[in-house]
Amino acid sequence: MGYYIIKRFLYSFITLFIVISITFLLMHAIPGSIFTKDRELPPNIIKNIEAKYGLDLPFYQQYFRMLGNIAHLDFGMSMQNEGRKVNDIISQQFPNSAMLGIFALLICMMIGIPLGIISALKNGKWQDNASMVLATLGVTIPSFVLAVLAQYVFSVKLKLFPVIGFSSIRHAILPAIALSFFPLSFVARLIRSSMLETLEQDYIRTARAKGLAEGIVIYRHALKNSIIPVVTYFGPLIAGILTGSFVIETIFNIPGLGRYYVQSISNRDYTTIIGVTVFYAAFVIIMNLVVDIVYVLIDPRIKLKH
Repeated sequence: MGYYIIKRFLYSFITLFIVISITFLLMHAIPGSIFTKDRELPPNIIKNIEAKYGLDLPFYQQYFRMLGNIAHLDFGMSMQNEGRKVNDIISQQFPNSAMLGIFALLICMMIGIPLGIISALKNGKWQDNASMVLATLGVTIPSFVLAVLAQYVFSVKLKLFPVIGFSSIRHAILPAIALSFFPLSFVARLIRSSMLETLEQDYIRTARAKGLAEGIVIYRHALKNSIIPVVTYFGPLIAGILTGSFVIETIFNIPGLGRYYVQSISNRDYTTIIGVTVFYAAFVIIMNLVVDIVYVLIDPRIKLKH
């Protein structure tokens, strides 16, 4: 296990290096610059700004300078948010996205997994049909449509929740539901298909033949093996959902990291793009490693190859 984790960390650094390099190349390949929206700036002002952020340096010097800063975990100053460090933007905005993501994940697990189990156990019956209709709607309806509809019904008409903002738990309920609806539906379908396959296995028939209670057969034997595909899906899902959703954060006016990330791309804020990309990539890599370890905890028969 220890050797495997060390090897994965080495591979992770290589992956992170490739992500950083590709992001740097793409940033300089896309048309425009940080001055695209400021065409009236005098040439001498533009030169001073370029010198401040090292944009006047040759391409390769900018690249190695960026790698040096990342090695020291210093992403520099934001080019569009004057006076703010990228590290501060991440540390201040990520908790909002993480809190929203945690609520969405809880909804996803508390509803999606039981929905998939019920659908599999009641295969072909009205419970299965109703569950799959709900899951299909969750996959097909875009999250922004659901978010606007939820605002109109529960905030404007019923006045049960605030329309926008993020200063209390009540502010998080509607955006969390909108953010969780697609993964919830996907998890329900995934659990259903996996459990239907598991219930046909010989060891399930043997467990039932031995007279074990149906609850033990389902939750100790069938669910334990059926949930492995869901664990695979939850790795990148957790990373993506915790780092923020630009659409949901924009609709509900939530000051999260996803919003800043998309804004930094449109504003050509190179330091913020690199900083958030590195943060997001590292998060995904760590979550994938955690998923591999959880595999072994769920099913000891799975061995991590050295």
